[in-house]
Amino acid sequence: ECLTGKPRVAFRETITQPAKFNYTHKKQSGGSGQYGRVVGQLEPMVRDEETGKDTAFDNRVIGGNIPTNFIPACEKGFNDALDKGPLIGHPVNGVRMVLEDGASHAVDSSELAFRIATKNAFSEAFAKAKPTILEPIMNVAITAPIEFQGSVIGGLNKRKGTVVDTEIQEDYFNVTADVPLNDMFGYSTELRSATQGKGEFSMEYKE
Repeated sequence: ECLTGKPRVAFRETITQPAKFNYTHKKQSGGSGQYGRVVGQLEPMVRDEETGKDTAFDNRVIGGNIPTNFIPACEKGFNDALDKGPLIGHPVNGVRMVLEDGASHAVDSSELAFRIATKNAFSEAFAKAKPTILEPIMNVAITAPIEFQGSVIGGLNKRKGTVVDTEIQEDYFNVTADVPLNDMFGYSTELRSATQGKGEFSMEYKE
């Protein structure tokens, strides 16, 4: 049996304001336990033109409160958290995590403890940083005979499109619009039926 459905769109999650975290992971179960404390903040980050990255882990711990050999484990915890955002389980974009301080225990601290502490601290701060969902917006260009202009623009509005530019030539008109990719499924059929098969469109990713 083959299950079919509409294609799934790649959403992303991000934050819109900075938020601080102060998280302690501790677990005691006979023998050595787990202990790791991380303090710092999450902040929105703009894509870096040189590296093309829009997520970063920034270590500003001084005075050895977190031993240097545990810092890579903290970064791993941050990367674990990026894979699956807390909102809808899609990857997280545009976030910088600044690690400012922390605490470790001579016996109970381990790489695992710091990895878990960082991942949980991320989720805690993410929720406080006004998180939001990003969706791909496409740039759609449509050409159709002039008599169908009303129904084509009406169809775009119905699909949450924003008309950017309209240009009219003798018998044809061109319209450019920004439309969420999620609302573009099945558009070719709709455009053909609205323009007696004479309309055509192209789309490319915008942001």
